[in-house]
Amino acid sequence: MTENKDKINVAPRFPKGKKRKKEEIEILAKARLKKRRPKLTKKRVFIPAIAAVLLIVLGFYAAIMSTHYQSTDDAFVEGRIISVAPRVAGPVVNLLVDDNQPVKKGDLLLEIDPNDYQVKLDQAEAKLAEAKARLNVSNHDVSKNTSDMHQASDDRVSAMSKLDFAQKDYKRYNDMYKTGVVSKQDYDRSSKDLDVSKANYQSASNRTKAMKSELDSSIAKTQTVQAEIQRLEAEVEQAKLNLSYTNIYAPSDGLIASRSVEQGNYVQTGQPLLAVVPRRVWVVANFKEGQLTHMHPGQRVWVKVDTYPNKKFKAHVDSIQRATGAKSSLFPPENAVGSYVKIVQRVPVKIVFDEDYSKFNIVPGMSVVPTVKIK
Repeated sequence: MTENKDKINVAPRFPKGKKRKKEEIEILAKARLKKRRPKLTKKRVFIPAIAAVLLIVLGFYAAIMSTHYQSTDDAFVEGRIISVAPRVAGPVVNLLVDDNQPVKKGDLLLEIDPNDYQVKLDQAEAKLAEAKARLNVSNHDVSKNTSDMHQASDDRVSAMSKLDFAQKDYKRYNDMYKTGVVSKQDYDRSSKDLDVSKANYQSASNRTKAMKSELDSSIAKTQTVQAEIQRLEAEVEQAKLNLSYTNIYAPSDGLIASRSVEQGNYVQTGQPLLAVVPRRVWVVANFKEGQLTHMHPGQRVWVKVDTYPNKKFKAHVDSIQRATGAKSSLFPPENAVGSYVKIVQRVPVKIVFDEDYSKFNIVPGMSVVPTVKIK
């Protein structure tokens, strides 16, 4: 052992001259290489060991995450976008809002020129007043004809009573004339009275029928005027509504978006002018069907918004759609074909925020990554 150490520690003897220098350099390089080999061997063992440990840890972490959590990057912020359109046509005379301006429910957004609709309202009210005046005349005619009808009925009853008396009187005189008790003059007088009574009764009956017909006509005329008044009242109400529609108000709290109208534009009925986006938003995450095995409403969710990568928002699963996204689309896929290829379906899941997000600019359409704790 001592001899070997001496051999290692003793400096090698080099030949003289240029050839000696080259040999000396080669020997020194070999000596240095021998000294470095143990270090390289240690690195070759240590680095793979660390990599293996990291892979094991990452695999263990991935197994835990896949067992207790489900996540997807196919998720977006959703919200209501309320389109605002006019219910009447006309030029915009006053525009009171601008893009991204916050508004409250009931705030006046814009005004349409009301002059035409005010004129139509005045015309409808004038027609209604005229119809009401005709109704008063018709009611007066009905009242008068009713009175005449009652008078004619009374005259007919009186004429009938006189006719009955004349018939009895004629019969009595006729019997007495046959026996010679009364003269022919008295008999002729009773006969004449009977004829007059019959004529009066007939006249009273005819007058009663005429009065009844006139009363029915006046009543029908009154009913016609009343129906016209109801129609005109409806026209007045519609004219008032159209006049009120010239002022367009905010249907909800939110921010103005998609404004396409300018002051002075002539707008048509139903033409989209702008939109109001409420502040309340939620997340719709499209999970793969295999991820829904243990997922149900009420489970805790952490939502990471791409706009705020260092913030995780607390939320919960609100509901799971009862159809896949493909099935509820406008054109569902037709799978009854020979060239069928199975595709993993995705089911929309609604996720609602639990914490206040009003300080953050979270708007519909943003990309998010929700993580649901399923166990």
